Amino acid sequence: MTHPYLQFAPQPRVLAHRGLVTPDEASAGVAENTLAAVAGAQAAGAHYVELDCHLTADGEVAVFHDQKLTRVTGDDRRVRDVTRAELSAIMADRGGLITLRDLLETFPELRFNVDVKVPEAAEPAGRIIAAHADRVLLTSFDDAARLRALAACRSVGGSPATSPGRSIMIQLVLALALRQGARVRRILAPLDALQIPVRMSGVAVFTPRLLRAAHDAGVEVHIWTINDVTEMRRLIASGADGIVTDRADLALRALG
Repeated sequence: MTHPYLQFAPQPRVLAHRGLVTPDEASAGVAENTLAAVAGAQAAGAHYVELDCHLTADGEVAVFHDQKLTRVTGDDRRVRDVTRAELSAIMADRGGLITLRDLLETFPELRFNVDVKVPEAAEPAGRIIAAHADRVLLTSFDDAARLRALAACRSVGGSPATSPGRSIMIQLVLALALRQGARVRRILAPLDALQIPVRMSGVAVFTPRLLRAAHDAGVEVHIWTINDVTEMRRLIASGADGIVTDRADLALRALG
């Protein structure tokens, strides 16, 4: 059955990667994965927003991508080494820190793709997501962390959608190459979407064979991270169900 995360929402899917920060906003200091970036995506008309999460020193699940603050803030500490209050102060003039809990409560009309970036964030993120699971897809590059987050969510009554991490995707690509149909179906059975690059480590991932197998299993295919409008249109015309993009504003206009 189609998960509620994918029901009654526009197609093709446009997933605002880390929210939406236009070039002018970036020049003004607004950062990705912030309150302002999520609000910007919503204002542009996005229904789906992709975000990342880490755990702070005091156990808060904070929306942030990198393990270290350096790239976004110039501070060389790790997210795990600062408290929520410290991180909030650092991000105050960069668009505003938002925690996972606040995110889900502040934007009840949006659907979120939540990427767990570190294992220690998996269980608390899963428990927070449970009350909002109908509009969340939970994922991670680390399949062990993803499965821990899913288990934590399900233990308190939530059942979010999910997309595989790197190891499961490698297994799927290998099974497709070897034409192991039964194994392909087993891999796809617990999934709701494949969120993939066009290529991974030099190997084509988005292929007609993968697309057919996913669609036969009722699994959507979303391609990341695509910012060129011509490429967006080409991928959707090729059968992709959605695009993950830094420029949701352009994608929404281009893809209707």
